[in-house]
Amino acid sequence: MPTPDISSIASFWDAAAASFDDEADHGLRDPRVRAAWAGRLRSWLPGPPADVLDLGCGTGSLSLLLAQLGHRPVGVDLSPRMAEQARRKLTAAGFDAAVLVGDASDPPVRAGRSFDVVLVRHLLWTLPAPRAALLRWVGLLRPGGRLVLVEGRWDGPVDDRSCAAGSEALPWLGGVTAERLLQALRPLVADLRTEPLTDPDLWGRPIHDERYAVIARP
Repeated sequence: MPTPDISSIASFWDAAAASFDDEADHGLRDPRVRAAWAGRLRSWLPGPPADVLDLGCGTGSLSLLLAQLGHRPVGVDLSPRMAEQARRKLTAAGFDAAVLVGDASDPPVRAGRSFDVVLVRHLLWTLPAPRAALLRWVGLLRPGGRLVLVEGRWDGPVDDRSCAAGSEALPWLGGVTAERLLQALRPLVADLRTEPLTDPDLWGRPIHDERYAVIARP
């Protein structure tokens, strides 16, 4: 079975960048959706200011929200176009936050070596080696830090979510169930909790598939 190619994955997300924020939970343009995410972030994260690594940051909507909440985000995304949009978004709002192009599964050293929070939203399904990424992310946490994963297992054919040649080899294509993710995390951390994310305000519409957050502490 072919292995997904990093450059083709980056190209896929480059092509999606222009319309990415049209999704309510991507652009956070709707005040109700934005407020819903702000409330969740406040409940998951320590009090500001915290150093937060936003992996797979996309167009930077969560990075911007983090900065507005008083945190110090660093964004990483594989797509140069996504990263550029994120930089523009943060700069336009008056924030000087770093947004780097790189592989979120193994963040570039210049992003930093330790963080209070590693935040990852809807990224694991795109990774060729998600379990190795989890181990790497836990290793980036400071004492008392937390890994916040926003994930799900989505309805619909997985072909709709293919992001590169060879993507059929992605272990968690189409998303990952909470139980499967917890099984992968239990050997790596001391404390785990899950939270269902069924509130329509988070997504701008009712949802019927599995969506949740996992908050993990080493």
